Amino acid sequence: MITKIRSLSRFVTQKPNASLLLFLTTIAAVVLANSPLVDAYNSCLEYPLDFRFDNFIFFPHHGQPMSLTTFVNDAFMAIFFFVVGMEIKQELLVGELSSARKALLPVIAACGGMIVPVLVYLSVCHSGPAAHGAAIPMATDIAFALAALGALGSRVPLSLRVFLTALAVVDDIGGIIVIAIFYSGHVAATPLFIALGVLVFLTVGGRLGIQHALFFYTGFFVVWYLFTQAGIHPTIAGVLVAFTVPARPKVKLDSFADNMRDHLASLDFTQARHAGKSTVLSPGQVLVLTNIHRLAAHTVSPLQSLVERLNPVVNYLILPLFAFVNAGVHFGGFDLSALAGIPLAIFLGLFVGKTIGIFIFSYLAAKARIVSISPEITKRALFGVSILGGIGFTVSLFIANLSFAAVPDIGDELLNEAKLGIFVGSLVSGIVGYFFLKHQLPERD
Repeated sequence: MITKIRSLSRFVTQKPNASLLLFLTTIAAVVLANSPLVDAYNSCLEYPLDFRFDNFIFFPHHGQPMSLTTFVNDAFMAIFFFVVGMEIKQELLVGELSSARKALLPVIAACGGMIVPVLVYLSVCHSGPAAHGAAIPMATDIAFALAALGALGSRVPLSLRVFLTALAVVDDIGGIIVIAIFYSGHVAATPLFIALGVLVFLTVGGRLGIQHALFFYTGFFVVWYLFTQAGIHPTIAGVLVAFTVPARPKVKLDSFADNMRDHLASLDFTQARHAGKSTVLSPGQVLVLTNIHRLAAHTVSPLQSLVERLNPVVNYLILPLFAFVNAGVHFGGFDLSALAGIPLAIFLGLFVGKTIGIFIFSYLAAKARIVSISPEITKRALFGVSILGGIGFTVSLFIANLSFAAVPDIGDELLNEAKLGIFVGSLVSGIVGYFFLKHQLPERD
């Protein structure tokens, strides 16, 4: 899964700034967790965020206000999954997953990239509380993986970028399903049914032409709150609400062009009054320009509009804050026996399991002529991008929290071990994948 999950067109041209910020906040968290400021860092993470009206708590966790850590993981990450859900919907409707022919290769590759890492993890940690973390190496962090691929510049063929992005989208879908099935608690029926009713209401409202962002933001918060009360992991609310957002604009692009010509023809440029650098438009001109603005806004679907609005929030606030809150691995106290458990299992799952799973499943599917692969994606290029699939990080950390946070007594210790495995596995996958592809991909003009 991810970080991911993003729209294909945006990911293929994504600038590395957001990835750099994510990397820097990760380093800051690790430094603080291993410095004399560790107590202040931990106190900050446990600080209660008590937003309430009278006795109503807006962000509850077991009836109490959320700590900063819980707020980021349960509330902010729900917004992340809201964006992920909308981008998945875009890909299913008009993107690389919009037909069986397009989707088959990344679906098969992603299945291999989820199944094999779990098996590798369980071959090392197959019993006890450690086995709860089997889903951790399933994830691919698309932001970091594409940043590593993008560092190779023009050497990388577009088809290879598209393959990695589409694979990560399917990976995200698999991660969402795992979270929904395995990381939700005892389900309370009443808030669940109310939440389902709200989802139906949002769907009907969208079909009837309601496109205002506030309508979907409000619905998102209501469904999220009800899921916290129902015992279902609240990040799933983000994905479900995302699928209720309409992907159809009120005004089609060809109609927009015709209407624009009419509006521009009626715009009398002589009515404006000028004095120096100042300009005052006539009421008629203001009306025409207002109609043009409204027409342009209605040409963009609510789905795409919300994605574009929320992407900067996710990339430059939510994910860096998530990394700062969750990436603080403490390196003291590890012994060899601990390193041979969860850290080794996650490292092998990410670096070995992801590589083998993505490559073998893709290669065999192509050999059996189940799918066709672009001639630009050679066997060596496919192997290299399979290695980059082992960059787990963001969603791996998220699943690690879900896996071990509730384990009695030793949960924090297991989570710290998991963070170490995620860091090493992701770092090695990124470095090895980058240099392998740098050696294998030819120079391009």
